[in-house]
Formats: sequence, structure tokens, C-alpha cells
Amino acid sequence: VRCELWGGCAWINLDDDAPALRDCQEPFASVYDAWKVEALRTEWWQACLLPVNWKLATAAFMEGYHVPQTHPQLLPSSGRSGQDVIQTSLYFMRTLGAGMGGMTHENDIRIAEGLQNIELPADPAAAMAIWRSTLNDAVVSWHRARGSDIPDLNDLDRRGITDAIGFCFPHYFLLPTYSSASSYRIRPLGPEETLFEIWSLTRFPSDRSAGKPTPPEPMAPDDPRWPPIPAQDFSNLPRQQKGLHARGFEYMRLSNQIEGLISNFERVVDGFLAGLPHDMLVPAIQKTSTTIDVPVADLGLL
Repeated sequence: VRCELWGGCAWINLDDDAPALRDCQEPFASVYDAWKVEALRTEWWQACLLPVNWKLATAAFMEGYHVPQTHPQLLPSSGRSGQDVIQTSLYFMRTLGAGMGGMTHENDIRIAEGLQNIELPADPAAAMAIWRSTLNDAVVSWHRARGSDIPDLNDLDRRGITDAIGFCFPHYFLLPTYSSASSYRIRPLGPEETLFEIWSLTRFPSDRSAGKPTPPEPMAPDDPRWPPIPAQDFSNLPRQQKGLHARGFEYMRLSNQIEGLISNFERVVDGFLAGLPHDMLVPAIQKTSTTIDVPVADLGLL
């Protein structure tokens, strides 16, 4: 069994002839190396046993248009002043981070709350730019002062290498926000069942640790202990799986115009099932290991 390390994770491959891990992770790996993903540590680890095919569970997080219906509490509100911008941002951080740890960490929320009385321009767009830059600097300064390894967030913004969601083929998501992140791993247990794992990842001072994470006992998708965000996502997925078995459903056709990451992902999976050579699959994987809401790519597979 081959095992390689990246980003604080052990990546296992049962194919002795498979290409190197790094070849299959780019450009995803370089983006998150710049974000210093290796400095993150597990704060907590939870798992859900979903009665859903793993590809369906994975595709559910490959587009952003489900948010208004599934997570209406996250819909943005308009503001007319700098103070409106601040309060809207704080609301979003608190709501997104509710029970989710690294998805928006409580440390970063407290830092933002300490800045809420700063003066901002009247123009909302200018106010948002200054607010985000100021908060980035404050987050970096706070974490570095306590001995944590964190990159310059504004430098990453200027370089255009930050995304709200990153996907690494075939089943790994990273959702970075300020200092911390949530991470998803989606593992098939059969055609009708998936283990959906969630990590809260954050940065600790170099002389501190959260300790060795304990593998969780998987919970049901309707378990009341789930925070609002995953509870809302999990409520949709079993119904979608049932729809796949409806009498009137014969097959699923991929769009050639929208849902680009879903199309790219499914076609790479099909390439593996077809036994295509690695020199064809690796470039296709690299075009798929990216962020969400991307165009349909020419993968060179068909």
C-alpha cells in the first residue's frame, strides 16, 4: 500500500503503479501550501453515515446555487453605510461559524468584534474592501503574537490564490476562512451508503496541541447534535438518493454549460472506470482539483 503525506493528511493508494500524489493534487496543493495548510491542527472530528451514493454527496458541495434554498440564513443583506457593512459581516461570520469551529473560528469572530467601531467610508464597496483588509491584518497579527504559523492573508488576496472552497479529486474539500478551515472527506461504503467526515481545523501556538484526534462514532443525518449548516445539507441528500430510484428516472445527463466541476468530476471518474492511462487522467485530475462553480473543462478524455 502506498502512502504519501500532504496537508497534515496521509493519502493512501492501493495502486502501486499510480502517479505521484503531488502530480494529482496540483494546482490545489500549491494554493493551500501558500495558505500554510500544514500548520493546521484538528480541533474536532465528526462523521455522518449518509444513505447516499458518495458521488451524489460529493457533487452537492460542488456548486454554490444551493445556498439560498438550503441555507437561507446565509443570504447577504444590503447596507448603506460602513457600519452596515461591519454588522453584516459579523452576522455572516457568526452564522456560518455556529457550531462549525474552523468554518469561521470563534477566535477570528472575537477579533472582528473588536474592530466593529472603526471608521469606514460611506460607500459600501470601499467600506467592504477596507474592512476585509483590516480584519485580515488583525487576524494575522493576533495569531502570530501567540506563536501560530499563519500566512499574510492580504498578500494571498493580492495574489488571487484564495478561494472559499477547494476541491481535491476524488473526495476531499477544504473550506478556509481567515485563520482556520473546515475539511470534508467523503468515502463510499457501497453504492447506497457514504461516510461523510467533517474536521474543524485551526492554528495552535507552536508549543500547544489539541492532542491526537479520536475517530468519531458516525451519527445519523438527522441527529440533533449536528450544527445548522451540515444538518441542512444532510436533510437534502437522502431525498436525492431516493429520486435516483424513481421509476421515471432513467439516467442523469451532465450539462455542457453549467455545473462545470460536477461535469469535470464525473468525467474523470468515468475515465478511471474506462481504464484510461495515467498520462491522460493526470491532466484531467489537475483541471478538476480546483474550486467550485468553474466552467466545464476540455479534459481530453473523450
